[in-house]
Amino acid sequence: MYVPKESQPKQGGTAAKGRDGEKGGKRKIVAQNKKARHDYAIIDTYEAGLVLTGTEVKSLREGRTSLSDGFVQIDRGEAWLHNAHIPEYHQGSWTNHSARRKRKLLLHREEIDKLESKAQETGHTIVPLALYFKDGRAKAEIALARGKKEYDKRQTLREQQDRRESDRAIAAAKRKQRA
Repeated sequence: MYVPKESQPKQGGTAAKGRDGEKGGKRKIVAQNKKARHDYAIIDTYEAGLVLTGTEVKSLREGRTSLSDGFVQIDRGEAWLHNAHIPEYHQGSWTNHSARRKRKLLLHREEIDKLESKAQETGHTIVPLALYFKDGRAKAEIALARGKKEYDKRQTLREQQDRRESDRAIAAAKRKQRA
């Protein structure tokens, strides 16, 4: 059946937009920093763009990266991601990047100022939580965080274990009810 071109849905446009008219592309997560969620109490999260070279993007698309030692530092009004390990691209040549170089984060001025003032408070730091692609662009989820004490970590693990046990009990009761 022939459908006139005017009545066919356009590519992109409103079909690609999410709720409330915002651009809401899918997130393809490349790396997560689970250690940060365990070691820190997350206060606030931000999405930042990354300034990368071509071989870094190709290496990220292969999904071989690590954020476990990474941290964010604000220097002269610019946010920098340090110690994030993006390995060299195996098909790269002399244009390859160094694996642990510092990378610039793209944030709004107000966000940088807010992060800088909060990070100077005692016990606060800025940590990367995830690297992902959104609408074809590399993004980093960073968080303002406060370090947890050892007893806080144990309490969090205990709560997670209790939640898992209750979920299992509920699932078992539902299975028993169906049978």
